Order: sequence, then structure tokens, then C-alpha cells
Amino acid sequence: MGFVLPLFVFVAYLYGVSAQGPTYATIIVKSAAKIAETDDQFICATLDWWPSDKCNYHDCPWGKSGVPYLDLSHPTFAKAIQAFGHLRIRIGGSLQDKVVYNVGALKYPCHPFKKMDKWLFGFTKGCLYMSRWDELNLLLSKTGAIVTFGLNALYGRHKTGKVAWGGAWDSSNAREFIKYTVSKGYHIDSWELGNELSEPAVGASVSAEQYGKDMIELNAIIKEIYKNSHSRPLILAPGGFFSASWYAKLLEISGPNVVNAVTHHLYNLGPGNDPHLVDRILDPHYLSQSTSDTFQKLQQTIKVHGPWASAWVGESGGAYNSGGRHVSNTFVDSFWYLDQLGMASKYNTKVYCRQTLIGGNYGLLNTTTFTPNPDYYSALFWHRLMGKGVLSVDSKASAHLRVYAHCSKSRVSSTLLQNV
Repeated sequence: MGFVLPLFVFVAYLYGVSAQGPTYATIIVKSAAKIAETDDQFICATLDWWPSDKCNYHDCPWGKSGVPYLDLSHPTFAKAIQAFGHLRIRIGGSLQDKVVYNVGALKYPCHPFKKMDKWLFGFTKGCLYMSRWDELNLLLSKTGAIVTFGLNALYGRHKTGKVAWGGAWDSSNAREFIKYTVSKGYHIDSWELGNELSEPAVGASVSAEQYGKDMIELNAIIKEIYKNSHSRPLILAPGGFFSASWYAKLLEISGPNVVNAVTHHLYNLGPGNDPHLVDRILDPHYLSQSTSDTFQKLQQTIKVHGPWASAWVGESGGAYNSGGRHVSNTFVDSFWYLDQLGMASKYNTKVYCRQTLIGGNYGLLNTTTFTPNPDYYSALFWHRLMGKGVLSVDSKASAHLRVYAHCSKSRVSSTLLQNV
């Protein structure tokens, strides 16, 4: 890697760590070898499907930020994406498994989402019109975005229990949609099947055995439709909350080289209305304990059951149910966000998708004005300074000092010091 010295030593003089006054810390960055590596486009942000009447805790923070409603012509929006050079954008979320693509022969009517409290996630099925898909791809191409698209994995299934859904995935609508996408020359970097359908489930679940069979079918579809293409997109799954046994079974059933990236979701700060949200963000012990075990176990699951695949955080917003009002879109949230980026990198996570680019309280951009929130600048900081190579760090310091070191994109190394 061209390093001059095998390690770097930092002596940090910290204030405010405890009531006893300032303390010294010794930090050693071992730059001779990498302990992990991320993707070039590690930073990722999501676009969701929620309509404006999606509300949590009497707060309706989505506005017109959902994929069918977003103002794609807003000049700040394009500039915000272009600032990253090639920002990875994941299009997906809870309602993706209710989206009908308005192409080919349809088994369901294709109408806009409508609020219906007794339906799954409180909304009817929704429609993605191909004219809207064309508009969206024009923007994504112009801004240099790298696109992950989440497909509807409940199409054709039926409910068999309180949250369980049975039957094989009906891939006909997805097949027609992918064929249309390829025929138009739209570049999709990766296709992901389903959103939060693994067990334990939030609203709906599919067995790991059936999911594995569905992944084999998606792989066959991708091979067929992209057979004349210069490159083939990656296949991602399952975009759910990690369960070692469920994820292991998925990889075993689908088999080698079908699932290229294993995606999982993280909302380790709890509900958005929790009055202790800020306390959790500023608690270093909570930050470590709430996710490190998940990263470790996923890494081990992939090593044993799917060594051909990599780990991605497919969606993470800190606080679930649209994020924390007056918290997730403020400066304090960056203590959680930057720590997550550092921790995920240490465990060989290739991509980290922030929920959301715009929408909810956790958007990197303001939902109405498109003005960047503080975490947008944290994401941009990381993207521009922290390289792919993750370096080992020995820290003799308070747990409040979070330290992460990477090979730099332009210099010898970049080190993030964060005093929470």
C-alpha cells in the first residue's frame, strides 16, 4: 500500500469525558496490513416508497419523498447525489413488496398506493408506471448513481398465518420489469429480492427454504435476460433482520454463487419516539453492544455457509418508524452514524445503506427543502476521506473516544476520532 511507517501513534488530550477533568489517550494505528476492506462505493443511501400519509406517533414526515412522488427536477437533489461522484442508491423499503410494475400481463390492478389501515403496512398495493421509471432512470444516469433495486417478493403469494406467507414467488411481473429495464439500456448494479421478509418478521415472513428456491429462480431470470450483456448485475438478499439460522438456511438452499451479497437491516437505537434516544446515541457501551454481535455472527454465517458472498447493510436508520423527530436529522445523530460506518467496516461490510437519502426524520436531505441535514455531510466526509482498506487500531483511551482508521483515498491514512 506504499506506507512509509508501520504504525502511527496519536496522543489525544480529551476534555469532557468525565467529571475528573481532561485525560490522555494513546492511539496506535497499524498501517502495515489491512484487517478488512469495503467496496469503493461503501456509502449508500435509500429511496423509499412511502406516501405522504405515512405517519408514526402523530408525525407525518415523509411528504412527497416516496419514489412515485419525489420532485426529480429539484436542482439541489441532483447536486446532492453528484457530490459523491457515484453514490450508491438502493430503491426499496417496506412497500416494495406491494409494488406492481405496470408492464406486461398483470395479475393485479395497477393503481397508486392508498391508505388502508387493515392492510399490510397500512396501504394497498401500489403501482410503478414505466413513465415514472423512465424519469427516475434519466436522473440516476445523469447523476452517476449506482443503483440497487428491491423487487416485490410477495407477488403471487398468499397469507398463511399472522405474519407468514406461503407459496412460491410469482416472478412473472418482475421478469417483465427486468426485461423492460434491460431493453431501455438502464444500468442496474444489483437486484434485491424482498424487504424484511426473513424471520423474525415485522409484517410478513417467508420461510428460508422457499426464499432459497426463489433466489435460484431470480438467478435464472438474470442469467437469461442479461445473457447478451457485457456485465451481469449482482443478486442480493434477503434485506431483513439477521437471524443466524434463517440466513444460513437461505444460503444453503440457494447454493453457491447465487446470492452475491447478503443484506441485513439495522435499527439499533429503538423506536423513533423513545425519550432516551439521545442518551443511547451518546452511550459508547450501547453503541458497541447493540450491533457488534450482529456484525460478528453475520460474518461467521457467511464464512461457513456462503463464502462466495459479501455482507451489506442494506438499510439502517438508527431509530425505526421514520426516525426520531428533532434527533435523527440533527448534529447529534452523526455520533451514531459515523460510529456505525466505522464499526461496519471493521467487520468487512462492503456497503452501508443509510435510510434515507430523503424522507422520514432520518433523511440525509430535508424532505421539503432538499437542504442537507448534518448526516449528509458526515456521509460525504466519509466517502471522500476514508478509503477501502480498514486498519487495525490499538487504543488506550476512554470508551467515549471512538477510533477508526482506514487507508486514505489521497494520503497515507485517514483516522476518525470521535469523542462521545
